Amino acid sequence: MRTATEHLTRWRLHVEGAVQGVGFRPFVYRLAHELGLTGEVRNDPAGVTIEVEGDPERLACFRERLKQQPPPAARIRRITCTELPPCGYRTFTIAASRPEGERQVFLLPDLATCPDCLRELFDPNERRYRYPFINCTNCGPRFTIIERLPYDRPNTTMRHFWMCARCRAEYEDPLNRRFHAQPNACPDCGPHLALWDRKGNVLAERDEALRRAAEAICEGRIVAVKGLGGFHLIVDARNEAAVQALRLRKGREAKPFALMYPSLAAVRAHACVSEAEAALLTSPA
Repeated sequence: MRTATEHLTRWRLHVEGAVQGVGFRPFVYRLAHELGLTGEVRNDPAGVTIEVEGDPERLACFRERLKQQPPPAARIRRITCTELPPCGYRTFTIAASRPEGERQVFLLPDLATCPDCLRELFDPNERRYRYPFINCTNCGPRFTIIERLPYDRPNTTMRHFWMCARCRAEYEDPLNRRFHAQPNACPDCGPHLALWDRKGNVLAERDEALRRAAEAICEGRIVAVKGLGGFHLIVDARNEAAVQALRLRKGREAKPFALMYPSLAAVRAHACVSEAEAALLTSPA
């Protein structure tokens, strides 16, 4: 009499490279379910471990699509495969991460807001309308919020923000692009903006703080913006008096300041830009 696992094959795949914080586990989860495979996927300090069980032909298809169709921000360096005795997995799941082992996973930089999040950001009908900390598995902070590996929310500064019911539902929905997006947040449960004066008094909060900060820059004032990776001192580069005030306070009479431009075309209006430089300037990082 044949057992239920006799016709099955089980592989353990270990994937190394930039595979954490890019929606890789949700991608693996959806791919396994699409192909009717069972098993589990988990982060580990060296990458991602996948145990997958099913028909050998489907397993081969799974491994090939893993290599050829990873998430946009993922960078696979190596996939190692070990065949194991089948164990009769009933479904495919995302398992808890394993913290033990040598830490050698690639850490991603923070990734610029993706087109889907930009669409939501400027749509008044979306609940994240004008929410500056919008993100999903394809964009948002990575390097500047992680405190230790593996890349899971409890190991980031976002552990201080408990997801509301709607954000939690997105986080747990395999078909949602925020499935296991570690910085997932919204105006109800995530961080928010505040505008302070030089004495630390709160002048405005949330969207009003953003609008008033922009107004202050247009008025020629110096605004210190606390970003994910530190403070940026911002003035209107077209306002000579504002620039000189910043130079005086920083003690930088001649040293060039960094410029922010709205587009590559605007940069090219003032500078020669090589193809390699253009690629860097327009990359999500």
